[in-house]
Amino acid sequence: MQVRILGCSGGIGGDLRTTSMLLDNDILIDAGTGVSDLSIDQMIAIDHIFLTHSHLDHIACIPLMVDTVIGLREKHVTLHATRETWEILKEHIFNWKIWPDFTAIPDAKDPFLRFSEIRIGETVNMAGRKITPLPVNHVVPAVGFQIDSGRASLVFSGDTTTCDALWEAVNRIENLKYLIIETAFGNTEIKLARTSKHLCPSLLMEELNKLLRPAEVFITHLKPGEGDEIMHQIKIATSAFDPKPLQYSQVFEL
Repeated sequence: MQVRILGCSGGIGGDLRTTSMLLDNDILIDAGTGVSDLSIDQMIAIDHIFLTHSHLDHIACIPLMVDTVIGLREKHVTLHATRETWEILKEHIFNWKIWPDFTAIPDAKDPFLRFSEIRIGETVNMAGRKITPLPVNHVVPAVGFQIDSGRASLVFSGDTTTCDALWEAVNRIENLKYLIIETAFGNTEIKLARTSKHLCPSLLMEELNKLLRPAEVFITHLKPGEGDEIMHQIKIATSAFDPKPLQYSQVFEL
């Protein structure tokens, strides 16, 4: 099983792309601007999209991708999300005002975009690839994900601030290998980090100290233009964990 990073920035500009990961060739984990780098054939191959939450940097390419492939494949696309996230997308995106309602095209009985509800702690088994929503703490309803091949697990925090429940779940993962966790702001913006329910290096240090299992740690969602400084602060605060910045096109084998 392979996870490829399509985007891992907190914004855009130059070669930056927002959050998305491709699991093998048929599953997206979030669908930020990095999805636009895929070829049309690669988009046609995607059967499932798992969403952490409804913010634009994590969903930006869903409407455009669905519009691109709808006439090129017969099978529907399934969007796996919490009930709250689905309702936000229905109200604010797929509403005919911002974008066509692909949950009613070609008709409501046989829609091209279909919803499958996910719940924290309930594993979805995709042909042996197990995806489990994890609790996180953000300004909108959100989840993280454990992606488990059986041999090893990758945990992706999605967007979160401090959250004891996340670490309680992570510490139960016996085959944990990789941890991808966000840090959106530097320490000078800790007030903004708390308000927007993101992490900064000092808060990240508090969170990583709750991790009781060994794992390779990667940092995602760095603020554009400030990534080097934020990583410098992270290295000082959390050197024992040897965190590394997540990279575009990075591949994880599970």
